[in-house]
Amino acid sequence: MNGIKISKKNANELRKKLIKENQVNMEYKIRNDKTNVYIPLIDNYDKTLIKKLSEEYPFKLDNYDFSMSRHRAKNFMEYLNDKIPEKELKDIRKSFDIIGDIVILEIPPELENEKKIIGEAVLKFTKRRSVYYKKSKIHGVRRTRDLEFLAGVDDLETIHKEYGIRFKLNPSTVYFSPRLATERSRVVSEVKEDEIIIDFFAGIGSFPISIAHVKKCKIYSVDINPEAYKYVNENIKLNKLVGEVIPIEGDIRNVIVDLPLADRIIMNLPGMAKDFLDIAVNHLNKGGILNYYEFASDYETVINRVKNVAYPRKAEILNIRKVKSQSPGVWHIGVDAKII
Repeated sequence: MNGIKISKKNANELRKKLIKENQVNMEYKIRNDKTNVYIPLIDNYDKTLIKKLSEEYPFKLDNYDFSMSRHRAKNFMEYLNDKIPEKELKDIRKSFDIIGDIVILEIPPELENEKKIIGEAVLKFTKRRSVYYKKSKIHGVRRTRDLEFLAGVDDLETIHKEYGIRFKLNPSTVYFSPRLATERSRVVSEVKEDEIIIDFFAGIGSFPISIAHVKKCKIYSVDINPEAYKYVNENIKLNKLVGEVIPIEGDIRNVIVDLPLADRIIMNLPGMAKDFLDIAVNHLNKGGILNYYEFASDYETVINRVKNVAYPRKAEILNIRKVKSQSPGVWHIGVDAKII
């Protein structure tokens, strides 16, 4: 078959250019001998491009023997090339969430009729147990979403592993985002030993358990969702903790009166946290830290809200950042503030 013979000195540079231009036949292996590398070309290679490259690199174009390669798809869309029209492939979300051995997809409405085919492709590519797709946005105070089974085994309970921690959950009955792993790790790194911490909207205990896994602290894990309360209790048993996590089921407005003043309060409910901001500020010790999250398009809105609600106390902004994109022009913003 058609291929290029080039000295090892220049082979890697040429190979990268050929791959970038989709000229390499990926069904066959690139091979080499003591002095040369042999690169297989696609059948309908671009003759003009190859001629241009030959002026830049000393190589020989000829027929060579190549062995078949065991090609692994680089993304699940490669599995769909013969099943969904090319013009529609670009509309499929190329990113998806993996929680434990479950994959959760976003599929555009216009590809609703192809969801099963897409699900099977993702199952084959990821080699996970189950594939579901998002039928709704996150809704309600319990922060859950509707999921529809597409492929694999129809079982939504899973164990997700993160930084040596195991989280058991059902993503249709509790809130959990694997995309917040870095944010959880960042907060953990800032916690000091012996802090008293309250997580206002703890879910399955992802922040509290991450902290207690490595820091000797007392963390009150509060959530209104009984399913979240169930799972945080199970997750405490699943992990070896050096700190103490105290699960509480209920509305933070009602349970806060029975909790001690805190050295740190975590408020990761970006859609509604602003409605609880005054409660948090009033329950922090002097110099206590507020880890506050809000959906916003700019930093100033979030900073001003924290400072205005904290008044007459002073809010010293320690850090502000974009955690992840929420929608075009809107970010999940995190701010760390010391309340003095």
